[in-house]
Amino acid sequence: MRSERTKKGIERAPHRSLFRAMGYTDEEMARPIIGVVNSKNEIIPGHIHLDAIVDAVKAGIRMAGGTPMEFPAIGVCDGIAMNHEGMKYSLVTRELIADSIECVATAHAFDALVMIPNCDKVVPGMLMAAGRLDLPTVFVSGGPMLAGKYGNKRLSLTNMFEAVGSVAAGKMSEEELSEMEMCACPTCGSCSGMFTANSMNCVTEVLGMGLPGNGTIPAVYSARIALAKKAGMAVMDMFEKGITARQIMNEKAFENALAADMALGCSSNTILHLPAIAHEAGVKINLRRINEISETTPNLCRLAPAGDSFIEDLDEAGGIQAVLAELDKKGILHTDLLTVTGKTIAENIKNARNKNPAVLRPSDNPWSATGGIAILFGNLAPNGCVVKRSACAPEMLKHSGPARVFNSEEDCFKAVMNNRIKAGDVVVIRYEGPRGGPGMREMLSVTAALAGQGLDKQVALITDGRFSGATRGASIGHCSPEAAVGGPIAFVEEGDIIAVDINAYSIKLEVADEELERRKAAWTAPEPKVTKGFLARYAKMVSSADTGAVLS
Repeated sequence: MRSERTKKGIERAPHRSLFRAMGYTDEEMARPIIGVVNSKNEIIPGHIHLDAIVDAVKAGIRMAGGTPMEFPAIGVCDGIAMNHEGMKYSLVTRELIADSIECVATAHAFDALVMIPNCDKVVPGMLMAAGRLDLPTVFVSGGPMLAGKYGNKRLSLTNMFEAVGSVAAGKMSEEELSEMEMCACPTCGSCSGMFTANSMNCVTEVLGMGLPGNGTIPAVYSARIALAKKAGMAVMDMFEKGITARQIMNEKAFENALAADMALGCSSNTILHLPAIAHEAGVKINLRRINEISETTPNLCRLAPAGDSFIEDLDEAGGIQAVLAELDKKGILHTDLLTVTGKTIAENIKNARNKNPAVLRPSDNPWSATGGIAILFGNLAPNGCVVKRSACAPEMLKHSGPARVFNSEEDCFKAVMNNRIKAGDVVVIRYEGPRGGPGMREMLSVTAALAGQGLDKQVALITDGRFSGATRGASIGHCSPEAAVGGPIAFVEEGDIIAVDINAYSIKLEVADEELERRKAAWTAPEPKVTKGFLARYAKMVSSADTGAVLS
């Protein structure tokens, strides 16, 4: 046991005295020590209830013969941080979470870990730590929020952001907005659509790092507590069998995760997080390989914001295991891979079935023959950019229009709220990348306001920042290289024509090469927006979005 470094032998008497100071007994110290990473806080609705999940995990560990020891992880609520300086601090917490778990788990020589995340950057941050540490590790998320209801319409957080645009366009009153606000988010849990948090929790299950049900069982269901107890028992089984995170998170597992990503229509943020997680697990994800997977993987789900179904509906339809069973019918998956159940994917999905073909389309009757995510390449994004294809209106899959150029999210949002963006425009928001932001902010307020004005089917948006999983429309993010390092997006001028062909994986700035070279020669790098604190350090160390925005 790794933990014997802290508790065995006469030279560890001082260490044992510290354990005794906390009330641990000889019997508890003799058992494997399991770190339980609790990201509970009182500022994220997906995390407010995690103490109950933690208690259940600890019960499972004790039932299986281990000693749980809890420690915390930080988190940021992307919705509350949206559209102000706070959003600069969202993505960067992913690295802090991974680093802090590495520090605590190594300093205290834990034998295994149970990770308890729920929202956006917490899930990938913990998965990065799992890959880095390579211990027996099980994930159990806090689970999704139930959908809200306003009149006869089911709601998610997307509707609230879009309603702001509707008020600005005179399509909704402030009184109606207030009424909707009261019922959009009715329970604790990660926001109810296929946004980033739920995308990552589902992907965790596909990777094999979470038990069946991890991605879809609602936060308020008793089944979530039972799942947490099973997670505690499962990590002890992994410990006894010597199964570690990197044995599960191999190259084929990431290919499975990307295939499920395409089938589910996950958040475009998965294309930022999966390469970063793979990097920690010693695997490299090539963006062009993502398009190859997308070309052969059917899109089976259109959950909010792409459609009218929610995570709870997918759970009732059979959950992620039913999705995997549908994909297996097409021969897409590597089903011989090990998971935290101690069984292979093939064994896990043996009895899975699709209980609602309206929510989870059968693999022979998909929403589309290609996947929900596309990576576009061209002279505007030589290293690629990403779009959630399944959330685009068909008429926006191919679009050409004049550029409307903004050097910050704030400037663009003002223009949208003042009705200055017109049908046919291609909105460009730059200097919002990992270095230029810094922190690569999400642009949900902008995209939602455009949707609220009815422009999501008429306007494309391109940024070196990123988009919330709650975004719909032709919203193209992660444009790489970013403007702050002299990427081509820095040289776009007002009125330039930009042509996008999503199904052809193409994005083109229709400006002559000679003119672009002239603009490049005249360009000077902007002064850093932040010069002190963690953001300043982050900006100096972070890599490009196309490599996962990891710290070098």
